[in-house]
Amino acid sequence: MMQKTPKRNKQSQTRSEPTLLPRDKKRRGAPADFVALLPPEVSVRIFSSLDPRSLCSAAMTCRRWRLAIDGNDWLWKNHCLTVRAVCQREIDGDRGSGYSWKITLLRNYWKSKVKQEWLSGKYSNIHSQNNLPEKSMYPMDVDTWGEILEAELER
Repeated sequence: MMQKTPKRNKQSQTRSEPTLLPRDKKRRGAPADFVALLPPEVSVRIFSSLDPRSLCSAAMTCRRWRLAIDGNDWLWKNHCLTVRAVCQREIDGDRGSGYSWKITLLRNYWKSKVKQEWLSGKYSNIHSQNNLPEKSMYPMDVDTWGEILEAELER
């Protein structure tokens, strides 16, 4: 006859379960952000996937992120070169005046958006001011308006 082995209750089983610490205990000893944990090259690679608006928001997150983002001109250069496709004269002028890639981008980003919409003909059939969408205007110089008018005349 076989003897029955006594059943173990769940409490007597020996499993190694992780000890759960209170939330405030977890955060005290460990840095909370990846910029502190990762090599700078990896952090820059992560930040490089952000668009200009997100990059500006990330720079406002904390001091460490601001230093990592603002201190790296390469992060701003690619976005600036994209804007240059529409605002070549403006970008080249700012860079020639000694502005950093970041400042050059910030000075020309919205202008490039508005200029691109005008050049693409988005506003070619506007009959009144009421038909213009918000942010359709931006302070632009005479040369920029000249480019827009030339594009309109060619349509």
